[in-house]
Amino acid sequence: MIYEIVILAMIAAFLGLRLYSVLGRRAEHEEEPVPTRFDQPEGQKGLPRRSPPQPAQTAQQPQRPREFGLYPPALDQGLRAIASADRYFDLPSFLEGAKAAYGVILEAFWRGDKETLRALCDNDVYEGFSAAIDAREAAGETLENRLVRIEEVEIHSASFDGRIARIGVGFNADIAAVTRDKDGNVVAGSLHDAVESRDIWTFSRDVSSAGPDWLLDETDEG
Repeated sequence: MIYEIVILAMIAAFLGLRLYSVLGRRAEHEEEPVPTRFDQPEGQKGLPRRSPPQPAQTAQQPQRPREFGLYPPALDQGLRAIASADRYFDLPSFLEGAKAAYGVILEAFWRGDKETLRALCDNDVYEGFSAAIDAREAAGETLENRLVRIEEVEIHSASFDGRIARIGVGFNADIAAVTRDKDGNVVAGSLHDAVESRDIWTFSRDVSSAGPDWLLDETDEG
């Protein structure tokens, strides 16, 4: 009897060890993390993770930069209307172009370069600049102005009417100005003392045209 009990105990112990070994391996396997599409495989740590695929934009979907939300509602609405009509419109690029045009147009006016002004201004603004240049030349006066720096450039207004986009840009700049008479004598200004200038220039563009150029179509003091 005792011998049979010992044999049965050994058999039970053997079966228990086998069962434990099987369950133990299964539990360890189940506790291993399952890689997901956001995890990096072993040996590739430090590499950037691939973002989930984004829906492609259709050709008709306009770009709407996040910068638009930073403006008051009326201004934001005008910028969005322009972007909807011209999906290639980019606000930061436009501001950089307006800043460059401000300097080029001022310098062209100061030296009497009508050809450059004609290319960058609409008819009304060009006629105003041209008349001022003619009057200056008739008086025998010349300008030795210098754009020292542009301190600030900001959007002042934006509208879209039909197919014409118009954006007003405020410029805060320091300008050194000197006017000389026909004999070369200084009659006004000084190159050593820059004067703060505040202007609001409005640029327009026909969004249906093939060219990307904006023209200066209005100038005001800020």
